[in-house]
Amino acid sequence: MSLTFTPIADPAAPLARRNPVAKLGAALAFSLPLILTLDPLTPALALTVELATVPLFGMRYPVLARRAWPLALAGAGVLVTMLLFAAERAGTPLFAVGPFQVTTGVLGTALALVLRVFAVALPGVIVFATTDPTDLADALVQNAKASPRFAIGALATFRLLPLLGQEWQMLTLARRARGVDAGRNPVTRLRLFAATAFALLVGAIRRGTRLAVAMDARGFDSGVPRTYARRQVFGIADAALLAGAAVLAGAILAVSVLTGVFRPVIG
Repeated sequence: MSLTFTPIADPAAPLARRNPVAKLGAALAFSLPLILTLDPLTPALALTVELATVPLFGMRYPVLARRAWPLALAGAGVLVTMLLFAAERAGTPLFAVGPFQVTTGVLGTALALVLRVFAVALPGVIVFATTDPTDLADALVQNAKASPRFAIGALATFRLLPLLGQEWQMLTLARRARGVDAGRNPVTRLRLFAATAFALLVGAIRRGTRLAVAMDARGFDSGVPRTYARRQVFGIADAALLAGAAVLAGAILAVSVLTGVFRPVIG
């Protein structure tokens, strides 16, 4: 189990060096309008634009695929769930899976939802894969005027999450060294998994408590105005990135409306 939140892109790339708040805002401005429609064309166009901008963030497609693999699992889950448990089965029957009949209408709706999952989540994956967590926390406080308590707490969370995978491996090896092995018994494996997860939770709570006390002792919640070692500048190029993302999202929705495939969520 490996959890990493360090940047994996070329920091000198045109969009990778933009202000973290601008990149985060652009991702939200571009992906949120996709929630308004259920048609497959809108997320397909958005996904095409997102994949086309990947080189501008200094990322390679194989690296992005390794970072975004949970989206594939989520998409597969949505596809299987819709194919098996969709309430409406309009359209031409294609094939049957046991008592469940798969039709063209169900398949189209399922593919549209899978595309929406990718199109909505991929901008966030790209932003966090090309942004240093410390820079993001500094930018949230300096440019977005977020609470330092929230920003620093979020930064601490990002820094500590990778330790969960390492501790899980240590707990597993420690139990194996003491002769605790589940073997192939599913009940024993489930019990061992629950015990390891509980031990991991206890360790995380203890570490969080120690970190909170240490931060409080250093005056992180004293109310005194803070200074910043690294200034985060929000310039014209950053504003242009935000505006460009909003314009592209509006253009994609306009294309869907003009082609007659726009299917609003409400209405």
